[in-house]
Amino acid sequence: MTFIYFILILGITIFIHEFGHFLFAKRYGVYVYEFALGMGPRLFSFQRPNDETIYALRLIPLGGFVQLAGETTTDDIKAPPGTKLQDKKWHQRFFTIIAGAIFNFLLAFILLLMIGLVYGVIEQKPLVHDVIENYPAVTVGINKGDLIIAVNNKTVSTWDEMLLELELADKTKPVMIKVKKANKQIETYYVPLKKEVDNNQEVYRLGIEIAANRERGLILSFNYAVVKTKTLFKTMFVVISNLITGNLTIDRLAGPVGIYGIVGEQAKAGLENVFYLIAFLSVNVGFINLIPFPAFDGGRLLFLLIEKIKGSPISQKIENQIHAVGFVLLIMLLLYITFNDIIKLF
Repeated sequence: MTFIYFILILGITIFIHEFGHFLFAKRYGVYVYEFALGMGPRLFSFQRPNDETIYALRLIPLGGFVQLAGETTTDDIKAPPGTKLQDKKWHQRFFTIIAGAIFNFLLAFILLLMIGLVYGVIEQKPLVHDVIENYPAVTVGINKGDLIIAVNNKTVSTWDEMLLELELADKTKPVMIKVKKANKQIETYYVPLKKEVDNNQEVYRLGIEIAANRERGLILSFNYAVVKTKTLFKTMFVVISNLITGNLTIDRLAGPVGIYGIVGEQAKAGLENVFYLIAFLSVNVGFINLIPFPAFDGGRLLFLLIEKIKGSPISQKIENQIHAVGFVLLIMLLLYITFNDIIKLF
């Protein structure tokens, strides 16, 4: 079942992303050679009457693509005149490229809205529901009803943001936690996290509990989806920023093998967790693709912006070569992360 969930979760996330590119490419009359899920040799493919596109399922269930005319070569003679991506107006190319990420964000929002409607929502603000005896929070003076507003001088407005800052904190030093009391007074505490071993892994705990009661309603669910989507987006920004600054190492990232393990854990916890994982991965895929790096959608958008600024397009041959180099570097990074995932299993 873990394998089935893994295939479905990756398949849905990738399909939505590529479908965004595909839909806008078709809308603007771009010649689409292939819409594929997976990589490697084709397992199954078909072509509809009066449609140039080949729809394919490929062997390796990692990734997917929409092959547009002009993306990889400049002497594309099969596509009719005027149907290459670079033949289209600037705004048409812009929306075709950005559509994949936008569709990922929309999928995440819809899934989170569905979770709220079906399962109910819990309080998103980092409001302390209770403190646990013999843990640092109660020892330093954090009490039930306190609202956590900052961790190590980083403002937090949701539980997700607070937990992320705790994860990034230097565990060898007390963590600065700023709270707003019930009387509106703001207090600052320096809390040494408690080290424990859970499932053979070191964990550091503050000792506070989150309210478990759930509320239902359309407006509550809509607000939950908005806040959660925004928080996931902000989380990705913080993670990427910390990777760039070196505060977070590449070894902490998860590749396909790591995601497989996460899927197994979430599947055991129930469908709500599986839906949330799809939303989480969908925001990840959308955000990462907007990074201005060659071969990513963000890299192509960067070339578009340069074209807009300089008033003329960059050589298609040079752009394609740069994206090809970027793709090779991405494959090397993926292999490195996957190797680390396998090492962690042992």
